[in-house]
Amino acid sequence: MNLPTIRLFQQKINLRDLSTPQEVVAYMGAMQAQDLEMSKWAVGLRLSNSTKTLIENALNDGSIVRTHILRPTWHIISGQDVRWMMALTGKNIKTLAATYERKLGMDAALFTKANDLIVKALEGGKSLTRQELMQKLEKGGIKTDSSRAVHFMMNAETDAIVCNGTPKGKEITYALLDEKVPKGLILNKKESLFALAQRYFRSHSPATLQDFHWWSGLSMTDARAGLQSIQNELEQMEYEGKSYFLHREIEISDSEDSVFMLPAFDEYCVSYKDRSAVFDKHLQGQAITSNGIFKPIIVINGKVEGVWKRTILKNKVLIEPTFFDASKKVDVEKMQSAAQGFGDFLELEVEI
Repeated sequence: MNLPTIRLFQQKINLRDLSTPQEVVAYMGAMQAQDLEMSKWAVGLRLSNSTKTLIENALNDGSIVRTHILRPTWHIISGQDVRWMMALTGKNIKTLAATYERKLGMDAALFTKANDLIVKALEGGKSLTRQELMQKLEKGGIKTDSSRAVHFMMNAETDAIVCNGTPKGKEITYALLDEKVPKGLILNKKESLFALAQRYFRSHSPATLQDFHWWSGLSMTDARAGLQSIQNELEQMEYEGKSYFLHREIEISDSEDSVFMLPAFDEYCVSYKDRSAVFDKHLQGQAITSNGIFKPIIVINGKVEGVWKRTILKNKVLIEPTFFDASKKVDVEKMQSAAQGFGDFLELEVEI
């Protein structure tokens, strides 16, 4: 079996059989989302006939939420999963942030005081920007600056106090998690490791233990325990001399040649420690910058063959593709169809 082809199906890029944004995000486990606009497309491309408005409505109604939850970066997750997943992974984020927070003069007592002020400011269904919340902290006697602001809000997220609120124009906001999202699943650590490993290997396989360790941000001990707990759901496969775990519930059929325009930081690329199965290592620098920015990618028959950028104009979106190999022949109709899919999502005309 061809590994890239399997991943296209398992990641629901080539098999859009789920019905709602929440179903997609719950199936994927978590989807990296520091580029908010691109993360909406990451969810939308895995649904049929989705629009940006559909994804935004799901973010606003709490069926999916955006917060720091795995590695210390933004992810979108199902509202029903946020509490058990944060209980499992939040402490890892806190540990990674602790050294820098000490340099900023931030400690547990300060975070407790800040959390109390944040809760008071947001009570009653309010959505406030980070700047507005920092003003509340300043009035409460807490010194803030841009660096401290990031850590105050990330701490409130990992304490399961806040998540994304309703945007104010183009500005992101925060809301109280308990007001926005109904109580969901409550799992103990063993159950959480099982659930996270199951979500990952079902949606991302073929993958390795090292891939799961990287994606989850768990300790290697916990990542291995999670993998072992779902061992009976997995089988092993070899691809290009490497061994991978494959979830037994694979959903794959014969597929025609395909072209996909995936967003920046898409799970197809970002969620594996070793990405050599989908594009050559000597090409990765053209899609992943030295400071860890993942560009939007063009995937042809499962392989990353180029990057693209978009420019939003008044009534259309301009798509500019760049291929790693300028002489590569690309099916023009399939490329146009992929671009049109993005345009339809934005509900705009497309120009390549």
